Amino acid sequence: MPNDDITHPVPDLTGYITEGQIVLDRQLEGQGFYPPVSVLPSLSRLMKDGIGEGYTRADHQALANQLFASYARVQDARSLASVIGEEELSPVDKKYIAFGKLFEQHFVSQGYHENRTIEQSLDLGWKLLSTLPRNELDRVDDTLLDQYYIEDTESLRFHTFSDNRNNEQDDDD
Repeated sequence: MPNDDITHPVPDLTGYITEGQIVLDRQLEGQGFYPPVSVLPSLSRLMKDGIGEGYTRADHQALANQLFASYARVQDARSLASVIGEEELSPVDKKYIAFGKLFEQHFVSQGYHENRTIEQSLDLGWKLLSTLPRNELDRVDDTLLDQYYIEDTESLRFHTFSDNRNNEQDDDD
């Protein structure tokens, strides 16, 4: 799109025709993330009709809403850090900065050969949200938090699902 302008008529109208847009980010691409999807401006008007109980998992919509809201807060914390410096951020804002790095490295970025299931993606989303204080998660109800939030964050380990795929291929050989 001309000058990366998402409001240009071609990408804008395409989004209406396709009922959604996936926006790619040059900065994420420059950092080696694949695919470099810019989460916040990307959208799907049809997602709500194809997720949740009976389609994916009952927690899908609430989880998606919370991940989106938390990542938006990351952008606010990064903007503030660019003005006052990261060391001057509040402890909560520092947790959002750390969450943002993990979110980009493990959720947004998927190796070219990575084959992550929807269940794995949902579980990963909860692991990522569990790096934030529970009281910051205001888009999900307590029942879901009781079921999915991981209190013991020391036990959290993040890996790519391409590791699983490579192991499966080795088993087939």
